[in-house]
Amino acid sequence: MRKKLVAGNWKMHGSLQANAALLERLKAGMPGLQCEVAVCAPFPYLAQLQALLASTQVRWGAQSVSEHVSGAYTGEVSAAMLCEFGCRYVLVGHSERRSLFGESDAVVAAKFVAAREVGLVPILCLGETLAEREAGATAAVVSRQLDAVIDRAGVAALASAVVAYEPVWAIGTGVTASPAQAQEVHAAIRKRVADLDAGLAEGLRILYGGSVKPQNAAELFAQDDIDGGLIGGAALVADDFLAICQAAG
Repeated sequence: MRKKLVAGNWKMHGSLQANAALLERLKAGMPGLQCEVAVCAPFPYLAQLQALLASTQVRWGAQSVSEHVSGAYTGEVSAAMLCEFGCRYVLVGHSERRSLFGESDAVVAAKFVAAREVGLVPILCLGETLAEREAGATAAVVSRQLDAVIDRAGVAALASAVVAYEPVWAIGTGVTASPAQAQEVHAAIRKRVADLDAGLAEGLRILYGGSVKPQNAAELFAQDDIDGGLIGGAALVADDFLAICQAAG
């Protein structure tokens, strides 16, 4: 039985004061939750997360990472640096990194490898745009993105990773993939991995991300191949995030 994971992605939001209030409310609501909970925050707030969450069950992580170990890469942050702030998770290949900052499948694969080499758990994000879905290319796009990582790191590397399916057309739009639509893609991702390693595929956690709310979380999480959520806007509202966590068990 795969333990569900609910990971909040704060994106470029937050302040020291707002973060503290949000995390204190989150900590107060943790007792009784059966799922694993994580928060991915902007780089400047990782020290705050480490200080406030170190004695709790809540894990934390970053929203991106450099593919480089060190060097003349001004503005970049290495995987080893994230480890010094107690990070367990790091988002890799989020759609906004791909679309706004030009991260290719090859760069995403390199970041995935860099994260794993220091013991971080990459949350590998996959997903298609609205145009790609309307063209019937969802399976091809998601397979291409996944295969880039498998080709670079090997399928066994997924044993210490998490995958997140996030249809780009559902991120921040208020439009959510139906449970059936999400399940179809999740099942295809699991089958692609199972074709290479059935045992690994069975244990692989695949999250859904894309306008998850308290109102739709339970139905999404009830699908056979949906193992939790990568939560955007709702992760900034403590009660909404906790309600989603409760829906995960």
